[in-house]
Amino acid sequence: MKRTRLFLIAVMAVMPMMAFAGKAKVLKIDFKNPIAERKAGGSSLDLMSIVNGTPGSVTLLSYINAIDAAAQDKNIGMIYMTPENVSCGTAQLEELRAALERFRKAGKPIVAYCENFSNGSYYLASVADKVILDPAAESMITGVGTQMIFLKDVLDALGVDVQLIRHGKYKAAGEMYTRSEASPENRLQNEALVGSIWNTISTQIAASRGCTPEQFNQWVENLDMINANDYKDKGLVDETWYKDEVDKYLCEQNGVNKISEVSFVKINKYASKLKKGSRKNKIAVVYADGEIVIEGSDADIVGSKMANTLRKVREDKKVKAVVFRVNSPGGSAQAAEAIRHELQLLRAEKPVIVSFGDYAASGGYWISAESDYIFSDYNTLTGSIGVFGLIPSVGNAIRKNLKVNIETVGTTSHSDMMSGMRKLNDQEVKYVQRQIEKIYDDFTSLVSNGRGMSKDSVDAIGQGRIWSGSDAIRIGLVDKQGGIQDAIDYAAQKVGLSKEDYRLSIYPVAKDVSLLQMLSGGASDDPEETLTTSVESQPSLIDLFPAIARMRELSAPSIWLVSEKKNYFCSAFLKGTRFARRAWRNW
Repeated sequence: MKRTRLFLIAVMAVMPMMAFAGKAKVLKIDFKNPIAERKAGGSSLDLMSIVNGTPGSVTLLSYINAIDAAAQDKNIGMIYMTPENVSCGTAQLEELRAALERFRKAGKPIVAYCENFSNGSYYLASVADKVILDPAAESMITGVGTQMIFLKDVLDALGVDVQLIRHGKYKAAGEMYTRSEASPENRLQNEALVGSIWNTISTQIAASRGCTPEQFNQWVENLDMINANDYKDKGLVDETWYKDEVDKYLCEQNGVNKISEVSFVKINKYASKLKKGSRKNKIAVVYADGEIVIEGSDADIVGSKMANTLRKVREDKKVKAVVFRVNSPGGSAQAAEAIRHELQLLRAEKPVIVSFGDYAASGGYWISAESDYIFSDYNTLTGSIGVFGLIPSVGNAIRKNLKVNIETVGTTSHSDMMSGMRKLNDQEVKYVQRQIEKIYDDFTSLVSNGRGMSKDSVDAIGQGRIWSGSDAIRIGLVDKQGGIQDAIDYAAQKVGLSKEDYRLSIYPVAKDVSLLQMLSGGASDDPEETLTTSVESQPSLIDLFPAIARMRELSAPSIWLVSEKKNYFCSAFLKGTRFARRAWRNW
């Protein structure tokens, strides 16, 4: 009986591929382009692509839209993908895999081929009907891990003092500078995070490959997969073939004799040809991608600019609903509050549905909490409801190492407290602590209001702790598991629109500029932008001329609100004493 069942399963696995032989095109996904949240502005002449010989990035949403459209397109028969070099975050991988799963459920097969596997590429490949690995592969699937670096000992040796003032025993970003090892709370939180992420990945892999999560984890723990045959013996791949054998198989499935005769269509090209919906109605997709800052480049979430964008969306009568895509570890408290305030004005007129990317922590959660509905991937890092201040003092280091003496003349005993030249005294520490307590109280209040929880309940899951998306759903910080497409579908349903009744409108709008504008800094038509900001908005120029970025770092320190999983204080001491004046407001 068992043999009969196995035979039936094998026949069913082959039937979908044979049904499309010679009739349809093959959607090819090679993942050569890095996958980004949103399209960045650029020029028709991409300098870094020429210099490095690397392709530009494509957006996650364009990939997902293409895969979902192909699932319903009678002209597309199957997907052939080579995910070996896939470059994106774990939550983005989760959303891509979900889209591929929907393609399979539409009755269309997927073939995946890799020369070698990594954790991420195998996670994506495992969803395929047929997984093929090069016979000479040297692949390693080792699980998920994180490493924490602690600088206290080296800072002590240099004479640099760092004071950490916080509310939240899990708010551990500053521990890097004040401890020699992780606190028990920080270790606990990191163990829970990596455990949750790996549980999602291993459970989905096991479900796709017909084994139990316990079996799969035992193989990984014992390092049982050494070569391609090990993967095949355990059922983790279906075939161990060389590339010419893969080509032969694709030819057979498509009823042709040569691989050049297979009707491939690349996903980038396919995505660009997709039909758009009605112009009468729009669903706005607003990307909050990057650090939240008061001023900065287009790679950041600049508070005033994002507020202006949200205002335009609110005033656009064609926009019926908004999907707010948050992919941010936090940043400036002031900038985050400006965004949250404008979102509430928008929400009073139109539904605001939030979709979390890889990060939606600390300030990223601040701007999200008071929305109508929140979707998160299982592997998103979110929460981090806590506040910390980090105050470096380099005065002793300068005296010790450079033999430079410093004297202060001021109108009060506190006039130099944020100079970065001395430690705060007890009175000053209490002053900063009061500021931090106020911000924490504001944070827990808005989460309480947005999530319908008591402040005591918010505090119990707050304290700066970062949660995985799956845990965030369980404790009430998130409404439902899902990606950006789920959020779009929910928003459309909320306002009674079918797919044909609307088109997506993406914000902020990415502006293409000429090479001359890039070099001159004259690309912006926003009077609030300086020439420096305009130049900095072009990543290719920063890569070519990093001195531009360094000069701005030295002259314009920022106020950060961050989670410890995305730490931005590495350049704190390079920014000089002006950084210390604002560092205490980091949270």
